Amino acid sequence: MNVPGVLSHDDVVLTARSIAAVQDADGGVPWPDGHVDAWNHVECLMAMTSAGLTGQARRGYEWLARLQRPDGSWPMRIHDGAAVEHGGESNHAAYVAVGVWHGLLVTGDEAFAREMWPVVRRALDFVVNLQTPRGEIAWERAADGTAAGYALLTGCSSIHQGLRCGVRLAERLGDPQPEWELAADRLAHVVAAHPEAFADKSRFSMDWYYPVLGGAVRGPAALALLARRWDDFVVPGMGVRCVADEPWVTGAESCELVLALSACGDRERALRIFGEMQRLRHDDGSYWTGWQYANEAWFPHEQSSYTAAAVILAADALSGATPAAGLFRETASPVPAPAGPCDCDRAITST
Repeated sequence: MNVPGVLSHDDVVLTARSIAAVQDADGGVPWPDGHVDAWNHVECLMAMTSAGLTGQARRGYEWLARLQRPDGSWPMRIHDGAAVEHGGESNHAAYVAVGVWHGLLVTGDEAFAREMWPVVRRALDFVVNLQTPRGEIAWERAADGTAAGYALLTGCSSIHQGLRCGVRLAERLGDPQPEWELAADRLAHVVAAHPEAFADKSRFSMDWYYPVLGGAVRGPAALALLARRWDDFVVPGMGVRCVADEPWVTGAESCELVLALSACGDRERALRIFGEMQRLRHDDGSYWTGWQYANEAWFPHEQSSYTAAAVILAADALSGATPAAGLFRETASPVPAPAGPCDCDRAITST
């Protein structure tokens, strides 16, 4: 895995080893504060798999299998193997399908994918059961079983990718799940055309580019969407702001935009941003979470495993090094996005 002029293969492996260095003994990959959530955990497993650390990644998937709850979800936050926030997030559950499909593409290990298949099936069934009549998916089911009364655009965009990967995995393993494909089609439409379906998080850059990253919006509509708020979030020479109203660029958001641009075929800007965000690289191959450029300080003052993981996935997409390099490009919706948002007066309904 080599991005000429930016990162060498050895650089990428060093970054993967920085993720492995913080992996807990039980297989979980934590945030800097010590908690684990399933989404960021899976992203780290994908990164380690891409860089050849398959043993460490497998331990992480075994962690997921052990800690999955009967309803298919994982607690929002887990510390030392115990839940500290008990609700189950829909996007956390959906991302497991992305990880298992990614692992199968990279390693070709169908036997392990089959071992993980019941985990993926329960997780995506949990997700689909949170879909509303309009098509968005509630962001959480609380510990008492109540579904949240609203949905998040970033989360639903990521769920779209999870459903598409789940459909492909199901077909590969001979257990088709057509209801997931139907759910993905409905979700793609609402992500692309119904902004009123989602809670307003428009100050966050993720809500800007995630409909493209998750595959719900592609082609000319994707390029138009990215152009719309480019100047709000992209800081020339530095990377991508986390939020529009703060002088703070973050590595994970920068690399996710790289992935979105790459998926749209905009390699020139993807390479430029990927090169610019390397200012966050630490000598040990890890990455600072972000840079507060008004104060000229790392913020927060930490290196994060999920930032390192986003770097590796972006490097793979740009280099084409693994069979999963096209993962973010190839899980797009087959239904073209509409030219612009449409109106819908149906209220969000909890399921």
